[in-house]
Amino acid sequence: MNAMDIHAILKHLPHRYPMLLVDRVFDVVAGKHIHAIKNVSINEPFFSGHFPHHPVMPGVLILEALAQAAVILSFKTLGSKPDGNTVYYFVGIDGARFKRPVMPGDQLHLHVAMDGPVRRGLWKFHAQAKVDGVLATEATLICTARKIEPDDHVEAAGSGGASAGGAGGGTGTGASSTATSSTDASTADKSSGA
Repeated sequence: MNAMDIHAILKHLPHRYPMLLVDRVFDVVAGKHIHAIKNVSINEPFFSGHFPHHPVMPGVLILEALAQAAVILSFKTLGSKPDGNTVYYFVGIDGARFKRPVMPGDQLHLHVAMDGPVRRGLWKFHAQAKVDGVLATEATLICTARKIEPDDHVEAAGSGGASAGGAGGGTGTGASSTATSSTDASTADKSSGA
């Protein structure tokens, strides 16, 4: 078992509150799979508006939590950590299905496995989120890495010019990958950040 606490997770993801959606990693095997969790609390900022009378975790945030687990798996596979010069973007989300609502008090188990080798700079993952052993969400996630040009960095609000490595996409992360080609980067430019 290769577990990670929140301190190790913060070294492998550039996301921070309120967009950090992985609380603990129970097991990660480079090049294979990861099992992580997101503890869903009533204090999550999205519950005040989704929905006040019946709080439900938005499906897109469940997919984001799965994608963040996939990014940790990618970094472990590459043997690297985020740098401020590369981001991961969603290229596709295939077959997304939402089987049950995720509510405050649930512990969302994130199971992500690599779906074959990295091809042309594209990472493909089979992802499932479960609550109490029951499938809540599943999807195939396709991601790519893209170098950030100096003029692509976004100034953080009130920071006086600090760059935000993950700005522009919810799953934009500072990953380094030598497998990204210029063709893959142009594909990432056309895709939306998740």
